[in-house]
Amino acid sequence: MNRTVVLAVLLLLIPGCLEDVELAGVETTDIDFDSDSVYSNVTFNIYVGEDLENATANYSITIQINHTAAPLHADNFVKHVNAGNYNMSTFHRIIDDFMIQGGDFENHDGTGGYAADWYGYCNGQSASNSAACDQTEWTVPDEADNGLKHYPCVISMAKTSQPNTGGSQFFLTPDDINQHTWLDGVHTVFGDITEGCEHVTTISQVSTSGGDKPVTPVVIYSATVN
Repeated sequence: MNRTVVLAVLLLLIPGCLEDVELAGVETTDIDFDSDSVYSNVTFNIYVGEDLENATANYSITIQINHTAAPLHADNFVKHVNAGNYNMSTFHRIIDDFMIQGGDFENHDGTGGYAADWYGYCNGQSASNSAACDQTEWTVPDEADNGLKHYPCVISMAKTSQPNTGGSQFFLTPDDINQHTWLDGVHTVFGDITEGCEHVTTISQVSTSGGDKPVTPVVIYSATVN
């Protein structure tokens, strides 16, 4: 069977998956077909400093995105990466022993960001079609009951306190935490950090000011699907 057909069948068999979702922008060569699950890998190149030339630290982090467990979140995230939306975006909120949060490509302060495609929701409310709201109000429905937990070294979707309000923001957990059980079943875990989780831990320990904002900017200067 053609690999593209296999992928489409996998997505249709997942409970709650929208039947018309497509992995647009994700080439089959970007996806691992060697197991029962479908993955793609994303690498963040990060610097700490006012600009890359004068950075005080540089890090590389690779995340394995789980398209089987969280097909809509995985699709949304990879589309943001392929669109270049995370390039030169910041980790705007950092809390030691908890997580580092980024992905606000609109305002870079945690107040912006929206879904990369139409997934049937406007600001957390189900809608009949994409014309029901402005693109900046598109959100991703929760897939938080997929069995993935908030262990160390995972990526999860940031959202408001309301259901189905994920957009572009995400958070990474460091390697020195215990399981964040209170987030399980609420926020959607959609991948694992497979390389460089120690860098997430280092970043989680940077100095912050009001609103948990890093005193020195922590910037994703490139994000690529490998």
